[in-house]
Amino acid sequence: MQAKTAKESVTVSTEIVLPNDTNVLGNLMGGRLLHWMDITAAISAHRHCGRIVVTASVNNVSFNQPIKLGDIVTLQAKVSRSFNTSMEVFIDVWVEDAMRHKKSKCNEAIYTFVAVDQLGNPIHVPGLIPESEEEQTRFEGALRRKQLALILAGKLAANDATELKALFVKP
Repeated sequence: MQAKTAKESVTVSTEIVLPNDTNVLGNLMGGRLLHWMDITAAISAHRHCGRIVVTASVNNVSFNQPIKLGDIVTLQAKVSRSFNTSMEVFIDVWVEDAMRHKKSKCNEAIYTFVAVDQLGNPIHVPGLIPESEEEQTRFEGALRRKQLALILAGKLAANDATELKALFVKP
């Protein structure tokens, strides 16, 4: 299976915050944003591997500022690294104030997806070739994030987390 570039998986979606999407303060509900991110990220993972993908985890979500009723939300998802059967997908979220036409990054998240066959069994995914500086940074960080998640889940001994150890132990 031939490795792919991150740009082959880029998925962009745009939503407008409607009254049914908001809480009593007129802000977008976090669950709605998570839903939009999950769909956008799943499409990105699917584009990378060409198979059915399932959400394995939501590794990080930052809600940095409220998103208001009427704002336009743009989500961009891109595979940041692939492993044997899983892919880490980074999602950047921008908000545009519809009245002032001011656009700013407001949130980001990291999701993990697993590719599965028609019976739901994990299957191999193509490797990823990072090209830009940002892609390289996210690619390198993905292994550290994966090792940390495996340690927290009790599936990897801390002494075996070579990428994490390299951050703290000098040779």
